[in-house]
Amino acid sequence: MKVSYRQAASDDVVRQFRYYLLTLNLPDVAVRFRTAVRQTVQSLQQHPLVGPRYRSSNPQLPTLRTWAVAGFEAIRIYYLVDEDTLRIIRILHGKRDVKHILEGEIGG
Repeated sequence: MKVSYRQAASDDVVRQFRYYLLTLNLPDVAVRFRTAVRQTVQSLQQHPLVGPRYRSSNPQLPTLRTWAVAGFEAIRIYYLVDEDTLRIIRILHGKRDVKHILEGEIGG
């Protein structure tokens, strides 16, 4: 199964990495986060239906699923699964207005 990151999801990873690195001055945590995202996505590639459906009123995201980043449970990966691709839509910390953010997303 291929993996496709929306630009917003890639930006989410960079934003969180920079937060740990620059704002909190925790370079080890920043690197651990980036590695955890990569490993969690690899795990989702193998078992894409493991994540429960995320109920969204956004008609563009009817089959959106969610799964926590390993070791960073407050940060969740929001993704879609189609026949041969895992589409990473966003990677968001739970303290953000996730519902509002996802309502503005478009599918695929």
